[in-house]
Amino acid sequence: MQSKQNLIALRKAQFQQRLLLNHQLIEIVKHTDSHAFLTNPAAHNVYLYLTNYVRVCSEAWFKTKLTTLRVLDWGCGKGHISFLLREMGAMVTSCDVTSGAAFGQDAPIIDRASISVVSLEHPYLLPFNDASFDVVLSFGVLEHVSNDLASLHEIRRVLSPQGLFFCFFLPYYLSWTQRLAHLRGDFYHDRLYSKKLVKHLLTQSQFQLIDLWHRQILPKNRISYVNHHSFESLDRWLTENTFLKYIATNIEFVAFKN
Repeated sequence: MQSKQNLIALRKAQFQQRLLLNHQLIEIVKHTDSHAFLTNPAAHNVYLYLTNYVRVCSEAWFKTKLTTLRVLDWGCGKGHISFLLREMGAMVTSCDVTSGAAFGQDAPIIDRASISVVSLEHPYLLPFNDASFDVVLSFGVLEHVSNDLASLHEIRRVLSPQGLFFCFFLPYYLSWTQRLAHLRGDFYHDRLYSKKLVKHLLTQSQFQLIDLWHRQILPKNRISYVNHHSFESLDRWLTENTFLKYIATNIEFVAFKN
């Protein structure tokens, strides 16, 4: 295993990577309004560098290739994370509350890429054996479950010893974008998180925190920037080096099973 300091440095380095857009994914979703954010380079780029970070961090932690690790895309939604990881050769199990579509929407990625989705019938219990996975991913999922602590206990159960849990897009309680959304009557994220709360939940569920960071000052899903890579570099610098990080949209973390 790598030290926490090495993994923090690795994360910062990987977030700076200028990756090429996945045009196959863009082609699949270009006619589906609910997936339009994936055609926006600024938003698309975020998923690229986060999934690439999962690969690099997991390989450094386990000292093996991602292709040998068992990955659970918990709450796979539209299927774009499973798609990108499968492109890397990962052995991905996808699951969600439905097996046919992402939250009742069209699911062109799941359909076109023939992604099999395990249906989740219980609010937090998972239909997998103990220690079934080496890596579990939450891309904007933990904040939506009915019982986050019970879900964390289940995630820990299905992880192998020293298994990794990546949690991205966790809405921050001081976020200016979340506050604006609530003022407009949009409570899609009705449960917001602080660093203190995250650390408490991880302690209660017997996870060991490796890394915790702020991410994203400015919106990306609906705004197209002339040079999305330069914009992302600026956004990342602001969240790492200025007080603006305290009003960032998300906090994110990676933890391992004790």
